[in-house]
Formats: sequence, C-alpha cells, structure tokens
Amino acid sequence: MTANVRQDLGASLHAILTRLKSQPQLYPQIYLAYSTAEPVLDPIVLNLPANGLRLRFDGPDQRLRLIEIIDFSKSSFTYKSQDLVRRTGNSNEVVSDPVPGPSFKHLYNRLFGPSYPGEYIPPSSGESQGTYVLSWPGLAARFAIKHKSWSEKADFVSLLSSSVASPATSLAIFSGSSWPEARESLYTKRPQLPRSLALASKSAETVPDEIEEVVIHGNGRLELFRRASSSFMIGLNETTPQDLVAELGPPDAIFRKSGNGLSIHAGGASSKPRRPSMSPGLDPHLGDHDQSSAKSYTDDSENEISNIEEAQDDESTSEAFYNYFHHGFDVLVSTPQSKRSPNADTSADFVVTKVFLHSNIPGSYSFNRHRRSRWRIALDDNGQSRELTSQMRFKEISDVLKEVWHSSYRDAEEEKRMQRGMVLNRGWGVGDSPESSIELLGGFEEGPASQDQGSIKAGTEASMPNMSNTELFGFPGLLFEVLKNDTISCLTVYQHEI
Repeated sequence: MTANVRQDLGASLHAILTRLKSQPQLYPQIYLAYSTAEPVLDPIVLNLPANGLRLRFDGPDQRLRLIEIIDFSKSSFTYKSQDLVRRTGNSNEVVSDPVPGPSFKHLYNRLFGPSYPGEYIPPSSGESQGTYVLSWPGLAARFAIKHKSWSEKADFVSLLSSSVASPATSLAIFSGSSWPEARESLYTKRPQLPRSLALASKSAETVPDEIEEVVIHGNGRLELFRRASSSFMIGLNETTPQDLVAELGPPDAIFRKSGNGLSIHAGGASSKPRRPSMSPGLDPHLGDHDQSSAKSYTDDSENEISNIEEAQDDESTSEAFYNYFHHGFDVLVSTPQSKRSPNADTSADFVVTKVFLHSNIPGSYSFNRHRRSRWRIALDDNGQSRELTSQMRFKEISDVLKEVWHSSYRDAEEEKRMQRGMVLNRGWGVGDSPESSIELLGGFEEGPASQDQGSIKAGTEASMPNMSNTELFGFPGLLFEVLKNDTISCLTVYQHEI
C-alpha cells in the first residue's frame, strides 16, 4: 500500500470509515476507541493494526486531526515518489517481520530536508531511553535516544545521526508548521480541508457545498450554514424537493412511502417493496449500498412523533425520506399543510415537513449511517437570547426547554405527561455491533500524555452501556432521541413555533 493521506486531514469520521469499509481486503481490521461517558467531547481514535496506522478525530465535529504511522512493517509508504523506509527487493511488498523506521539521515537528506531543533522528552523512571521529536511542516518523527548521551548543548543532527539514536519509531501527519505549534490546537482549530473526500479531490463546482451547521429558528425555519457559500433557509411546509436538490444536490437515497408500502431508491437501485410497519433502518433484509450508511431509521422516529404531536395526520398520500448521509440529516417530504388545513398557503404538491439531524454517536445503533450534524437552537425567551447546541447533554437542554415551555401546559399533570420519555428499541433483529466490520471499544481512558502523543487504553464491549435502547422526549417543534449516556442521537424538527 502506498499512502498519500495528508489530503484526508479534516475529513469526517463517516467519510473515512465508509472508504475503509469499502476495501476490506486492504483494511481487514478496524478498531474504534471512544469514551462512553463523553463521546461528543473526547477524541475518537481509529486503529488499523493490519496497516500500521492510527487516526485521531475530534469529538464535537468528528474530523480527522492526526494520522500516525506506528508500524512501518505493515505497509509501504512513499513521500513524493520516495520510499519512506528503504527496502530490499520489491518496495511494495509488505513483510511480516518488524521493519525499522526511516533513519534520521534518510529523512533529513532525501525526504524532508533541514529542520529546526526538536524536543527531547526524558524517559520515565527506570527506563534508559528518552524520546526526541523532530518536526517539519505537517510532519513529525519520533526517535529513541539513550538518555545518558543526551545534553542540552548537543547538536541534534550529530546526535540523531549517531549510534545512540534509533531509527524513527513513528511518524505523525498533521496540519501546522510544527508539532509544538499544532498540538496546542490539534482538536480545536478549524481544518483547512473539507469533511467530504469528494470536495477535497474535486472542484467545488461539481460537488455541492457541505453543511457546516444547522441553526434552528422559530416557526419551522432552519438555516443551513455552508462551508464556502451563503447559507440556505429551509422553511417547513414551504421548501420543495426541487429546492433541496438545487441547494444540496440529489439525496444519497430516497425512501418512499405510498399508502402502506415502503420502497427504497438509492444509487439507481430498483425499488423494492417493504413490509408496511418496518423502518428502513431496522429491516434486516435491507443491504448496504455503495454508501456505507444507505439505511435510515427515521420512519420509527416519525411514528413516535405522531404520538407526541397533538394533531395527527390520517392521510395516506405519498411521503418520502430524502437521506443526505454525507450532510448528516434526513428530510421528510410530504403533502403540505395547505392540503390539510386552510391556515397554510402553498401551491406545491410536496414540501419539507420534518428534518432529522443525526449525531453519529459511536456505539449507538445508528452509528456511521450519517456523518455528524452540528446544530444550534436559537431561543428568544422574553427578549433573552439563548442557544442550545448539539454538544450539550440532553439534561442541560431539557432544563432550559422546560423553563421556556412551562407556562404553555394546562397543569402540572399535563406537563409531566408530555415530558415523559418513551423507550425505543432499535436493536432487535440486528447484530451485536452497529457496523459488523468495525469493533467498537468503549470506555477508553486517556492516559498521561507525553508531549508528542497520548496513550489510549481501550475497554471492552462488555463495559459499554446498552446503546440500542433510546428514549424519545418531545417539546413543541422538537423531538430528541437520547442515549443512555444522556447524549442526543437524533434531533427531529417539525412545524411549531419555538
């Protein structure tokens, strides 16, 4: 394997996993380590032991921040057509025996060129070797050095060229002028490259701009902020399917409901009728398409919304879910309110009536079906502006919304009844893991970090809470699907004044 991975920095976790899963021969083992307590805030680590790679993503946006080569024997790596590690025989041949990393002279003379002095990290108690980290723009290498040979006055070029230093033990790829500068904002600085691998490799004129954030305003209006172009407003019961395609591109898949039937359209696949009560995401007979996440579970949420909303629809006309997996949300397109009520005014046959914003929480049933969607709820409570975000715990959001809507309930009993969570089980009829080709390691703990990298201690799946059972909590215009660790798996927005 020849790695040219720098252009992947900034890509979404969903995009990277989708690509890796599409090539099981190249990437036979995929291990995902994350915090079950803080899956939205703490970093996510993707280990590829068969390839000698480790990828680190930030938690809030799930974007690739750091690529580490930790085993040079697993793959063949090149830099500007030069082998990173000198090999005998076929340079593309992957060997099973340990291969030492590139020497300092090879990196310095043939690949990256001169560098400023790096950082020396003394060894832990009882160990004889320290670590020297040398960095170039976007690259950093680690070398083991005999501690007794280290001196602040030593010339690092002579030291790393001598026998007291080993070849590089690992190589890091990041965005920044140097590793000391980059690590200060490794998980917080806005990446230069987009989340979408298609946008990173093609002209923006041929690929729809990606959505950075969704802001939920009152009265059924959602503003979609884009990476490089102006924002786009979705008005519930106003925006048409044609508007969606013009602004967001064609959906990755369409699940169409007609009466009691359900059919799927994705990537030109032929329509197949489904059992009337089966959600597309829960149907065990529904296979994956070229998108790893060409499944949706919005039909179940739609059924639950009907139990919470005061007005229920009895119509049997066509409805369709537009699935935008790469944008991180689904859209329900159905008959506008004007066809059911004289209070609304629109001449369109079908309009957007609900939007489903997915959080892509590791360990949840819906993991890796969509990329993570970041959102904000803009509240204007008696002239006081407040914002609720997708990074917040549901309890924090619930406390604010309970305060905002307290006066709208007839009595305490109605308030208690409307705010009671309903249990939704998404795990029946599926495998133990949300994505069978990915091993999820929950409950990792970040060990004491050295100056160049932290150490990950992964837990086991037995330590993970049951993420297939979720609870649904409704507020006017909003429906939250909440996991056992109080993180929000999906936010559904439907027509109601906030």
